[in-house]
Amino acid sequence: MKSSITVSLALVSTVTARTLTVYNACPFTMWPAIFTSAGGIPAQATGWEAGAYTAVTFEVSSDWNGRVWGRRDCDFSTNPGPNSCLDGGCNGGLLCDPTTGTGVPPATLAEFNLDGDGTSDFYDVSLVDGYNLPMEITNNVGCGVPSCPVDLGPDCPALLIGPFDSTGFPVGCKSACLVDALNGDAGNSPNCCSGQYDTPATCPSSGVTDYSYFKGNCPNAYAYAYDDNTSLFTCTAALNAVYTITFCP
Repeated sequence: MKSSITVSLALVSTVTARTLTVYNACPFTMWPAIFTSAGGIPAQATGWEAGAYTAVTFEVSSDWNGRVWGRRDCDFSTNPGPNSCLDGGCNGGLLCDPTTGTGVPPATLAEFNLDGDGTSDFYDVSLVDGYNLPMEITNNVGCGVPSCPVDLGPDCPALLIGPFDSTGFPVGCKSACLVDALNGDAGNSPNCCSGQYDTPATCPSSGVTDYSYFKGNCPNAYAYAYDDNTSLFTCTAALNAVYTITFCP
């Protein structure tokens, strides 16, 4: 099916702009969201409704550092805020708060640090906050493609599965770190690589509960904090890559 493309033409700053496209290839409506950690604020709204097979293209600053994720089963007519969506919701409701609207896990994340060291873009797909939608990041210059193209909900381990939609279908899979956080145990956790486990040496992947489920299905995505060797992708910044974040690739 053809995509409906919306283009934001406004420059985000005096810095040379870069281009991102967010494409919903899912056969249902979802609500993408953006959070900026550093760099210029994109002209694109921090959250919007994306019908099936529609895309939005917009500019970010060449030094943009931020994340893009999707939200499922949203209703902003009442109680607008992090609980407006079944997963991935944020402070602010439809428009995520630019300061505190990082999104409620579980949520699959597309993370970017453009021109992060003066020569390279760094980008990845992360399951560290859990999973809620399949995702991949492609580009137009031949650099690597991080992805998690598998629906991890239905076969998610019993202690991690959920939340569930109105039919009982799992639309998320929590990470073990998120479960620790919900139980108040994230401060000193091998699942979160925190406390005494806060280095690569003290936090091997073998110590992370159900690491193999996430990594086995999505080998090019972060399954825990120190997955850099297989999950952090780089691209020469001077190539000015155009990145496309696709949900349900």
